[in-house]
Amino acid sequence: MAAEGGAGAAAAAQRDPGRPAFLELFFDLVYVFALISLAKTLAADLTWTGVGETLVLLLAFTLVWALTTWGAGTVDLARPAVQVQFIGVAAASLLLAAAAPDAYDERGLLFAVTYLVIHLGSNIYYVLLRTSAALPRRSGRILFWYTIAAVGWIGGGLAAGPTRLVFWAAAVGVEYVAASLGWPVPRLGRSQPHEWRLVGERVAERYRQFVIVALGASIFVTGTTFSLNEYTVHRAWALLVVFTIVVLTWRIYIYRAGELLTVAIARSTNPSLLTQSAAVTHLIMVAGIGGMAVTSHLVIVRPFGETPPSWAAVILGGPALFLVGRGVLDYTVFGRISRSRPAGLVLLAGVAPASSLLPPVLVALLAMTVLALIAAANLVSTRVHARMPMPPALG
Repeated sequence: MAAEGGAGAAAAAQRDPGRPAFLELFFDLVYVFALISLAKTLAADLTWTGVGETLVLLLAFTLVWALTTWGAGTVDLARPAVQVQFIGVAAASLLLAAAAPDAYDERGLLFAVTYLVIHLGSNIYYVLLRTSAALPRRSGRILFWYTIAAVGWIGGGLAAGPTRLVFWAAAVGVEYVAASLGWPVPRLGRSQPHEWRLVGERVAERYRQFVIVALGASIFVTGTTFSLNEYTVHRAWALLVVFTIVVLTWRIYIYRAGELLTVAIARSTNPSLLTQSAAVTHLIMVAGIGGMAVTSHLVIVRPFGETPPSWAAVILGGPALFLVGRGVLDYTVFGRISRSRPAGLVLLAGVAPASSLLPPVLVALLAMTVLALIAAANLVSTRVHARMPMPPALG
């Protein structure tokens, strides 16, 4: 027992608290599959209802990922008991992702129950674990709010048709409002920043990895869609266009605000609030990248022919949503928004009226061109005016 304790202490000592653990990277693999499932589901039902349904599921998956990521900073992932719980969340998340395509059909109750088991089970586990005095209070607050949200999730799981979407949207709304307010509970008050131990370097790295997960899902959808369809020259060109969009998205993200987020958090007057703002920002960007994954599927399957309005909305809307999130990240890190972000949005909006006259691959090519211009503008701007992190003052 002494040797085991010594080994565990040594492992904990060797782990850099500012860097994500290997177990967290393993956990992320499940969310690659989750985003792939959501992208394919939306591609199969590209309607306003389909968008709403997919958005609710994306918000649910993101909250599981975020709370698991933030919680990992407050526990010792080298402990076997913690590793078992972490792998259990990964297994339940895998089931959640597998049920997602049919979540609004026959697997609604399975999805709802699995989702609640993840949140309720994790926080009950943390209450019992008691590795610090703050952990039970934080988990108790979250348990209180998920008990309330459970009414919407179970009610939606038992309902059918549009009613399920209404119940689940309300439940997700309650969760996000509670999270934004610090999970307030009578007598316990709100969750305080020290209860989460959010280390700037670690959190920034995890957010970057969340973007990489989304980009990986987009590449997987691109490759599998191409491999499952008959090879033609047109599809080969479509493959090149959509893959280039993914590459440019990565380049625009990482250069330079994505690289300097850690420094910005360290320099912020309110690191905790800046960290929460960065979480919302990355959610917006990941939603945009998810739209690009749907674009990959649509454009490769049918590169030429008519472009329905719903297709144009996804092909142009994915990059636009990404640029909105990327602009907010600029403000988070530098206290200003690069002019190339709104300029890109204007150019994408200018393409929209002509999209019905162009085949899908050409609409995607125009979107790619806009992203290429933004990437080039980033390089020129940085060489002319070196930007240093100057996060805005947050109250």
